[in-house]
Amino acid sequence: MYRYTEFDTAFIQERNRQFRAQVERRIAGNLTEDEFKPLRLMNGLYLQLHAYMLRVAIPYGTLSSAQMRQLALLAEKWDKGYGHFTTRQNIQYNWPKLSDVPDMLDALAEVNLHAIQTSGNTIRNVTADHFAGAAADEIADPRPVAELLRQWSTDHPEFQFLPRKFKIAVTGAPNDRAVIKAHDIGIEIVEQGGKQGYRVLVGGGLGRTPMIGKVLSDFVAQEDLLPFVEATVSVWNLLGRRDNKYKARIKITVHEHGIEEIQRLVTERFAETKAAFNGADLDLFAEIKESFGAPAFRNAPEDDFAASYEADPVFRSWADTNLAEHKAPGYAIVQVSLKAHGQTPGDASADQMRVLADLAERFGHDELRISHEQNVILPHVHKSDLPQLHQILKAHGLATANIGKISDIIACPGMDYCALATARSIPIATQIATRFDELKTEHEIGDLKIKISGCINACGHHHVGHIGILGLDRGGVETYQITLGGDATETAALGERTGPGFSYEEIVPAIERLVDAYVANRESADETFLQAYRRLGMAPFKEALYETEKKNAEAA
Repeated sequence: MYRYTEFDTAFIQERNRQFRAQVERRIAGNLTEDEFKPLRLMNGLYLQLHAYMLRVAIPYGTLSSAQMRQLALLAEKWDKGYGHFTTRQNIQYNWPKLSDVPDMLDALAEVNLHAIQTSGNTIRNVTADHFAGAAADEIADPRPVAELLRQWSTDHPEFQFLPRKFKIAVTGAPNDRAVIKAHDIGIEIVEQGGKQGYRVLVGGGLGRTPMIGKVLSDFVAQEDLLPFVEATVSVWNLLGRRDNKYKARIKITVHEHGIEEIQRLVTERFAETKAAFNGADLDLFAEIKESFGAPAFRNAPEDDFAASYEADPVFRSWADTNLAEHKAPGYAIVQVSLKAHGQTPGDASADQMRVLADLAERFGHDELRISHEQNVILPHVHKSDLPQLHQILKAHGLATANIGKISDIIACPGMDYCALATARSIPIATQIATRFDELKTEHEIGDLKIKISGCINACGHHHVGHIGILGLDRGGVETYQITLGGDATETAALGERTGPGFSYEEIVPAIERLVDAYVANRESADETFLQAYRRLGMAPFKEALYETEKKNAEAA
């Protein structure tokens, strides 16, 4: 993984020094909150419902054990003993004191972490496939590309005050696990004519106007990527709406001008940026790639794994659900669920973080990943170590066998923390997970992705959930709209709204009716909810939602 250079270290130290002085001025009353706001946002500090919130970048979701331990330290020393992993592969601390934030940033810098550009109208934390460097279907590791983009975008003089925030995601595999079609720019590593390059999408995004990204270029050569991305952001920086923040995202610009016009303008601008770069980034990219070499995989028998798989049904269930195929023989990708039934999705205690750090150091070549689905990945674990690793996870509440199942819910913080939220998300997620755990049906139901947002900003990605739930305020009452058929993968689609929303008390029974309708109508146990929805359409699900509700009302 990437290690900071002397330049990186000096840069972060100077930024932290500047922010410490700004915090001191705010506490002394020499800066008003309005004056302080743009300064704190540049350093990842928000003012939420109850307290400040510090959002820490985890670039492309990659952590070492030392970094994870430091995140645990921050949670324990300056927060309430836990952190919240987000859909942007970040971690948030919800209760820091303003006076402590400079010390928190200095502690992060000790392990090559920071909070720069995790907020504000700039290029945010670049995200990537959480199986990067391990996936069996991978063409190339996307993290060197993401690191190149991170270095290029950090404090970029032209892009610190963009029309709105800007998000980039990178995948190195044809099976999209990075949701690239819902990003301002999505980048897919591809091969064409024996040469490696990039398919670039533009104008994706969720929020109040959800859109699927469009192809800006089917193939950008490796040496042209950075000037091409710079050209794209530069074009939008000039065209983007600044008169209306709700229409300022690049997806609106693409929609208003058309993809053909955007392609023309980017091509023109690219001729200038390519000449300005003149290949200067190629040596840097080569150096970055050297930081991401594969670990020294070991060759060992898998007897312990096979024996445990046959003898222990709990281990077998976990292995069937939480492991993914690795590119190296004898290895597996371990997905650690942060969605224990009834617990807040994405939360991890300081103790759990330390356990994960220990496991990465002991069994996982000192690497962890954070997924956009708010789980933790141990990307390189030999199968012979899995039985022992599973026992340790079980002892610390981290062995829930539910990856991809109905209780593996993405949820934003909602009204429990967020000043923008109009409804609760966390309680809905925990109630759904608890209900289907009580029914003991989630493995029978199979793969089903529920995503919940507490407002139209869609931080819970509800638009691309197989079942999406959007919490809204209707006349002072929390109301939950349901969408069906969303998809965050390479076959990306936006969910369709079913109809009128449901109250807080009604939403969990409504989800149960939906799932019952799916189970009753699927062709076989192998047909997923999404497949069944695409085959059947909205009608049987809508009937289950509203006709049953109507009959219940009439009976009452």
